[in-house]
Amino acid sequence: MKNNYHTHTTRCFHAEDSDESYVLSAIKGGIKELGFSDHSPWNYHSKFTSRMRMGLQDFDDYYKSIRHLKEKYKDKISIKIGLECEYFPKYMNWLTTFVQQKKIDYIILATHFEGSDEDGVYYGYACDYNKHLDTYIENCKKGIETGLYSYLAHPDLFMRGRNLFDDYAAIKTRELCEFCKEHNMPIEYNLEGVLVNEMYGTQGYPHPMFWKIASEVGNDVIIGYDAHKAKSLERLDLYDDAYEYLKSLDMNVIETIPYRF
Repeated sequence: MKNNYHTHTTRCFHAEDSDESYVLSAIKGGIKELGFSDHSPWNYHSKFTSRMRMGLQDFDDYYKSIRHLKEKYKDKISIKIGLECEYFPKYMNWLTTFVQQKKIDYIILATHFEGSDEDGVYYGYACDYNKHLDTYIENCKKGIETGLYSYLAHPDLFMRGRNLFDDYAAIKTRELCEFCKEHNMPIEYNLEGVLVNEMYGTQGYPHPMFWKIASEVGNDVIIGYDAHKAKSLERLDLYDDAYEYLKSLDMNVIETIPYRF
């Protein structure tokens, strides 16, 4: 049974297509449960305006739209409402209250920025420096410890800008994977990363050395499309190839997520 809990909308400024088109593509692609998890808004203390996530003013429209589609297509597909959220220490009390009051089904942890995106470095390009790799791992661990998140998205994001998967990257990968294992936190094999690697001939994430270590640790893994275009959800080959690859590593591929609320 194919499910996907990592789906974006145009509200994040870097995705395409209507909300409904994602649902229709998911149905066409044989997905049984579709979770929308666009980039979370934050109630910033500063005047900062992000150009990679929805604003607070957009959330009600997001929620209303997904609820409408959930009802409209209830006989064809199960739809859940989620958010992709970082761990921003100074805003975690606000986030906890927000997701509970808004009756979000789930949130996923995605460690993109150090501190917050107001002035923090983007980990995807910064982790060629070991000091940023260290804080990336610590940020992931602190987010997991909150108990709010259903899984860790693209855990090997740090390889997007790191030149080599060296001994230090292996040590920090094992540290993260063991922490996830201890805390029953699934990790995501990210299909958007697969598409980027194919398009540019790169080896960022998902990185085979990361997943070799994850297989040794015995992490639970969920496959996520991280869809920024509706048609991505029709790529059966992407999902099937990922599933076969992970099974070749003898990994436990889960199909549904734990709900924390």
